Amino acid sequence: MRLATVLTPLNETNLQLAAQCGVTDLVTRYPAKTSELSRIQELAGRFGMNVAVIEGYLPIEQLKLGTDDGSELQAMKDLLRMMGDAGVKLLCYNFMSGTDWVRTRTDVPARGGATVTQFRLQDVARAQSLNGSVPMPDSSITADELWQNLDRFLTELLPIAERAGVTLAMHPDDPPLAELMGRGRIMCTVESFERLVQNWSSAANRICFCQGTFAAMGVDIPATIRRLGAHIAYVHCRDTRGTPDDFVETFHDDGPTDMVAAMRAYREIGFDGPLRPDHVPVLAGEEGEPGYTMLGRLYAFGYLRGLMQATERSGRIGSE
Repeated sequence: MRLATVLTPLNETNLQLAAQCGVTDLVTRYPAKTSELSRIQELAGRFGMNVAVIEGYLPIEQLKLGTDDGSELQAMKDLLRMMGDAGVKLLCYNFMSGTDWVRTRTDVPARGGATVTQFRLQDVARAQSLNGSVPMPDSSITADELWQNLDRFLTELLPIAERAGVTLAMHPDDPPLAELMGRGRIMCTVESFERLVQNWSSAANRICFCQGTFAAMGVDIPATIRRLGAHIAYVHCRDTRGTPDDFVETFHDDGPTDMVAAMRAYREIGFDGPLRPDHVPVLAGEEGEPGYTMLGRLYAFGYLRGLMQATERSGRIGSE
C-alpha cells in the first residue's frame, strides 16, 4: 500500500513536508480543465510525488437528485477521459444529496488541548459542513430514488471509466444515517456497499473504505475490511468514538479501533492502493480548515508509516 494525502493548502511547503514524511501519492480536488490537472501533476512531480486520486467538489449534485440537464453527466465523462489521458487512476465520490460530510461542532477539546470535530443529530439544525454551510433542503429524496439515480450514474459512467482505466470508489455517507435533514441516504451500512459491488459488476466499481465512517456505524473494522476485501480500492484512515447520531473524531492512535489489527487486515486482503490520513485534530498554534490542518497530518503520516512498516515486517516473519 502507498501513503497518500490531500494537502490544504496545496503549496510547495506542504508538498515538501509530505515528501519528507514518506508520502508518495497526492490526492487533489476536482480540476475542471486539463491544464489545471497538468499543473498539479507538475508541481507534485517536483517533490517525487504522483497524483493518484481525484476527490471532492465533483459536479454531481444534480445527478444525485435526478435533475441533471446533461451538463453534469458530460462534465463527469470529460473528467474520466481527462484522468485516463493523464494516468490518474482513481476517482473518489459520494452519493450524499444536499451535503458533504457534516459536523455540528469543530472545536471539541481532545488530547493535550487539541480540537476535533463532532456530530450530534440533535444539533443538526445549526450544523456546519466543512465545505461551507449546510443548506436546509428545499425538497426531499427517498432512498429508492437515490438508488435509481445511482443506477443511471453508474450505467453511464462505468463503461467510460473502464475504457479510461479509471476506478470509481464510493465513499460512505458521513454521518452514516439512513436520513438526514429530510433526505434519504443509501451508503450508510456494510450491506449497502455489498449491494453496490454486486449490482454493478465492473472492475471500475469499487469502494473507498473510510475507517472513521465505518467505525461510526458500530462495525468491527478489521472484520469489515476482510468482508469487503478485494472491493476496497482506496482508504481514508481515521477513527471516531460514539454512535452514528452522536460521535467525535479522535487522534488516529486515541480511538476505539484496533489500528494494528486494521492494518494487518489490509495486508491480508492484499490491499496495495493509496491510504491517506483523513480528518486530523487541530494542534496548538494552528489555524485553518478543521480536519485539514498540517501539524496533525504530519503526526498521522508518522503513525501510519509505523503501522505500515510493522505489519509488513510481521507478515514476512509469519510467512518464513
